[in-house]
Amino acid sequence: MMFISRFFGRTLFAAARSEASPTAAAAAAANASTRNMHNPLEEFFEADRSQEEDKPVVYGRSWKASELRLKSWDDLQKLWYVLLKEKNMLMTQRQMLHAQNLRFPNPERIPKVRKSMCRIKHVLTERAIDEPDPRRSSEMKRMINAL
Repeated sequence: MMFISRFFGRTLFAAARSEASPTAAAAAAANASTRNMHNPLEEFFEADRSQEEDKPVVYGRSWKASELRLKSWDDLQKLWYVLLKEKNMLMTQRQMLHAQNLRFPNPERIPKVRKSMCRIKHVLTERAIDEPDPRRSSEMKRMINAL
């Protein structure tokens, strides 16, 4: 099963790379020695592993609220967007495999990401409630609701 998902992942990577226009491809060939090209579509798919790595991959756990309380506001916002990007990548991969009637490997990763995102919102809301300045508190709550 892992071979099939790797194969289709590579197929999609190749399709994403071939979507570039001929002028962009020519420019990329000219700049290949000075710069490594990166297709933004690749961020929606998991990085490919080598064939000899057939042992199962162990993924981490969700963030605990106690760990998140130790982080700054900026760090929590950065972590939120990292988790959002991970969630989008997982959902894209799940949808792609579902469309091809293939099994999505490690489906437990999505709830872990969702839990972490929920806990970040909870910690930020706690901070907004504890804020003594009512204007700042309402501004913080608006920002949290926009996440």
